[in-house]
Amino acid sequence: MSNKISVPSQSITTLDHVDGDLIVGRHSTVKARGTLLTINVAGTIYCEGNNIFEGNVSAKSLEAGDNVIIHGNLQIETDVEVEEGRLEVYENMTVRHVDIGEALFVVKNLVAEEIDIGGSLKVDGNVKAQTIDVGGSFNAKGEVETNKIDVGGSVSTDSKVNIEKLDVGGTAKVRGGRIREIDVGGSFESNGPLEFESIDVGGTVRLTEQSVGKKIEVGGSFRVEGDLKFGEIEVGGKVEITGSGEGEEVEVGGKVEVGGGLKLSEKLEVGGKVEVGGELLAKNIEVGGVVHAKKATAEEHIEVGGAIATIDGTTARFVEIGKKGEVQGPIKADQVIVGKEAHVENIYGKEIFLRSGAHAENIYGEIVTIESHCQINGEVLYVDELRLGEHVSLAKSPQKVKSLPS
Repeated sequence: MSNKISVPSQSITTLDHVDGDLIVGRHSTVKARGTLLTINVAGTIYCEGNNIFEGNVSAKSLEAGDNVIIHGNLQIETDVEVEEGRLEVYENMTVRHVDIGEALFVVKNLVAEEIDIGGSLKVDGNVKAQTIDVGGSFNAKGEVETNKIDVGGSVSTDSKVNIEKLDVGGTAKVRGGRIREIDVGGSFESNGPLEFESIDVGGTVRLTEQSVGKKIEVGGSFRVEGDLKFGEIEVGGKVEITGSGEGEEVEVGGKVEVGGGLKLSEKLEVGGKVEVGGELLAKNIEVGGVVHAKKATAEEHIEVGGAIATIDGTTARFVEIGKKGEVQGPIKADQVIVGKEAHVENIYGKEIFLRSGAHAENIYGEIVTIESHCQINGEVLYVDELRLGEHVSLAKSPQKVKSLPS
């Protein structure tokens, strides 16, 4: 055969091997000859556009001006370039570099080093590549393994992934796996256990149980179905963990809901409300609104502007309740400050300070200060010193004792 073969436009040709280049005119079909049903091209395949290949295709490179359909496997040694149209491969595709203007569709598996698609990428099998850059949407039904995915619109995978960096302008949905770095402008969702280092999402995030990560930064809401182990959570709106949470610190502008317990090695800082079904444990707890937990414990301090409701009490070195706050359950701390007109139950501490108009059930402290117009419904026991303001209402006379009851 000659070094170059040309296929006329609007024709049907049967080939098996081309020593050089293959030039295919517009609206032409090339069929594979032989038992292997493979067209082997030693050089480059040039397609003018709207071409169909019936059988497997192998070549050094492929260049097309418009749409190309491969009814078989496509194996290209170097580059595939489709200037304006789309490429459809109905078996497996292996290539070094892909550059397609409109869309790429692969029925089975896609293996490449670099994938660059202007419109959409759809693969029904597995995808393995170094980089994937898509202007519109990327959808894969099989597993995805790549260093970087950069998509302007949306990403959707139906199997687990292994990705170093995921950068999506719109929405991303995966079915678990590992993503080291996640950067999504809209929403991100994982329907399987996910291992990650960082999540940075402008809108909403939803994860399933047994997910493990480090830094989470979300502008809107963050929800986990099940348990979560993490480093830092910073969310502008709401955090919801249906199971238990364990991490370093949480900073939320709105609300935190945890079905089980929440254990933090550093701080919990919430602008609104905190609801924890089990025990809340942190180094420092600062809540602008309300805390509901079975038990609230801080290594250093707890500061709540609104209310605390616990069954087993609130414990810290320092506890401060804001003005008109309410506390259900006992308070135990080295230092306790109860704001003006606040209502609390039993207080156990070394230094206890009730600001004017505060109400308490029982007070047990070493040094106790009760400002004017406070009301104590039970007893006041103190070890060292008691300071009473004017018009303090006491149900019983205060007693100085050598030691406080447990």
